[in-house]
Amino acid sequence: MHAPRHGRSLTGDVRLLEGFRSEALGNDRDVLVWLPPGYEHDQARRFPVLYLHDGQNVFDTSTSFAGTEWGVDETAERLVHEGRVAPLIIVAINHAGARRADEFAPTRDVHRHAGGQATEYARFVVDELKPWIDGRFRTRPEAAHTAIGGSSLGGLVTLHIGLEYPATFGALAVMSPSIWWDRRAVLTRVEGLSARLPWRIWLDVGTAEGRDTVRNARALKGVLMAKGWHTGADLHYLEAQDAPHSESAWADRVAPLLEFLFPVR
Repeated sequence: MHAPRHGRSLTGDVRLLEGFRSEALGNDRDVLVWLPPGYEHDQARRFPVLYLHDGQNVFDTSTSFAGTEWGVDETAERLVHEGRVAPLIIVAINHAGARRADEFAPTRDVHRHAGGQATEYARFVVDELKPWIDGRFRTRPEAAHTAIGGSSLGGLVTLHIGLEYPATFGALAVMSPSIWWDRRAVLTRVEGLSARLPWRIWLDVGTAEGRDTVRNARALKGVLMAKGWHTGADLHYLEAQDAPHSESAWADRVAPLLEFLFPVR
């Protein structure tokens, strides 16, 4: 693995971890780490961390799907400077290309010939990547200061990782989740919880994503509320009017997501 270095054409202090190896998955990928303004100046301060899937789409137009990025670096830089979001570290984990659906879906879909490796991907994030990040950056490693998130299949694997490791993450960002996978199996898992877990959850969907996608997001919201989450407190639910299932739509929701999950105390 190469030593961290500054990224190019990105906003703020971005370090590239090139070819980060995963023994759990038997492959490697690039990981980008965005450090907040003031990170280098205040050597005593430690920071909460947000892990995001589909790292190619998070910061950089040149690597993002269809040339549209989420602009998380620009948005986070602005919100931290404006005092609207607590300074945080953001870790963007690149997906595995053709193996993306394999790694993000918890169960195997025999018709799509995909899925089934989400538990190994969760082990990579929790047992391999997170300890490396915590060991080399000034993080606050406790669950209360660690969030994970993604969109579409990235939203599905976020739920899966949270359910597998409820003591590791204190917040989930679940954007336009692919709840439909394997006959809504993830919804059944959430329904099976004995009680509310200590998470703050951002859950959203665009109204132009299709009737089933919206219906599934509403179903997840209902199950979460039945388990003890409360909207406006530890659950923020958003239906973005006329928003499609796209990178640009998710980019539009980054600012309120960060403000909810990382408020200035």
